[in-house]
Amino acid sequence: MAEKTKTLRIKQVRSKIGNPKDQGDTLRSLGLHHIGDVVEHEDNPSIRGMILKVRHLVEVEED
Repeated sequence: MAEKTKTLRIKQVRSKIGNPKDQGDTLRSLGLHHIGDVVEHEDNPSIRGMILKVRHLVEVEED
């Protein structure tokens, strides 16, 4: 039986304004543009690293 891949639901809860440019770029790379945006990504180390960088701006739910 194939394993179901985990997904992460990422929601932007704070503005990127006033934060370093690289953090804003990371939000864009995740697909987040505005407060309240929600995206889903497959759980992998690169996505986890991006989330770690902007953890103060987002909320994450594991599915």
